[in-house]
Amino acid sequence: MKPLPTLRRELIVAFGVVFAGALLVAVVGISLMLPRFQNPYIATAYVLLLLLGDVAIFTLFGRSLVQARVLEPVDRMIDGAEAIAAGKYDVRVSEPGSREMHRLADALNRMAERLLTDQHQLAENVRSLDETNKLLLEARDAMIRTEKLASAGRLAAGIAHEIGNPLGAIIGYLGLIARRATDGDRELVEAAEREARRIDRIVRGLLDFSRPHEAHTAPLDINVVVQETTELVLMQGRLAGVELKLDLQPSLPHVSGDPYQLQQVLVNLLINAADALGDQPDAQVTVITRTRKAQPKRTIEQARRRDDPPTVNYAHRRRLWAAPAQADPGPVGSEVVEISVADNGPGIPADMLGTVFEPFVTTKEPGKGTGLGLAVCARLIDGMGGVIRADSPESGGARFSIVLPRAVAKTHSTEP
Repeated sequence: MKPLPTLRRELIVAFGVVFAGALLVAVVGISLMLPRFQNPYIATAYVLLLLLGDVAIFTLFGRSLVQARVLEPVDRMIDGAEAIAAGKYDVRVSEPGSREMHRLADALNRMAERLLTDQHQLAENVRSLDETNKLLLEARDAMIRTEKLASAGRLAAGIAHEIGNPLGAIIGYLGLIARRATDGDRELVEAAEREARRIDRIVRGLLDFSRPHEAHTAPLDINVVVQETTELVLMQGRLAGVELKLDLQPSLPHVSGDPYQLQQVLVNLLINAADALGDQPDAQVTVITRTRKAQPKRTIEQARRRDDPPTVNYAHRRRLWAAPAQADPGPVGSEVVEISVADNGPGIPADMLGTVFEPFVTTKEPGKGTGLGLAVCARLIDGMGGVIRADSPESGGARFSIVLPRAVAKTHSTEP
């Protein structure tokens, strides 16, 4: 490659040529015309005019030269530098005219390349930090959840040991007293027995949460389980004054699970919906079954600021992270079955959506719920390989969704 001339040399040579040309014009003009003038004043005026014209020519050519060789390339350099400073790191400057301009353009281009590389590296580091932060938060939540389960299990075991046996004896004695009591005292004894049995139900709920019964999985027809469960709850009168709607997709694929445990979960959800509706005049509960494709874990879009670079997210520095929702069971795109139980009641407070499945968390008034029903439901559905979620739709009310993977058909191989 032929070496480029330096700007200094180009300017010196160009100015030298222009100056020499102008000087030559002046000398030739004076030498040719000056002898013709006899009047010295006219000759002096002529020389002055010739020199002024020479200076004007020199100035015009010099200005044009400086504009073409210096000012225009510098302006293009400034435009390129301002574009790079504005974040357009893909802008490149090309100035092959002189060695200095070429070096300056090359330096700007290398700076832009370095900035672009550093930005990509920074974005990759931030993405890696975000992934690590998510994993740490998920691990932390899992540890907290495990510790809560262990604490509840230890509490349940202690309650079962310390309260269960004496409570059974108390209930038995109250039954004997009720048979011997007079009409006036029998009502008090029966009230005491009801409260004792309520304590017994709480203890059993703790036991179900800490040590759920072993699941006997088998292929299930979800629609059959839903219909049997709703008939059972209606027969018990637990949905009195509530309009029950069933929207069951026909020919659902079977899922693998325990029919009695799934029925226990549905009964709990239906009763919770009825309790939430209370005496609402237009109370309505809808049960929907459908199939869909398994979706990946949903991520939460972090807040950005107007001055954030387009490819870098600094949201992790602002402590805005919230753990994403659980992913659907099974591989992404596989077929899953979803059961939704929705009501048109007051819904679930936004600050409780992430904790409703934890033990001892309840939206009911004190004395009307232990906060163990949904925790037991979550344990049972997890044992079937599914997930259960809670949300409050924009239309109002609360909705609980159970997602179970489709049962895998067993293949029988025969040996030849």
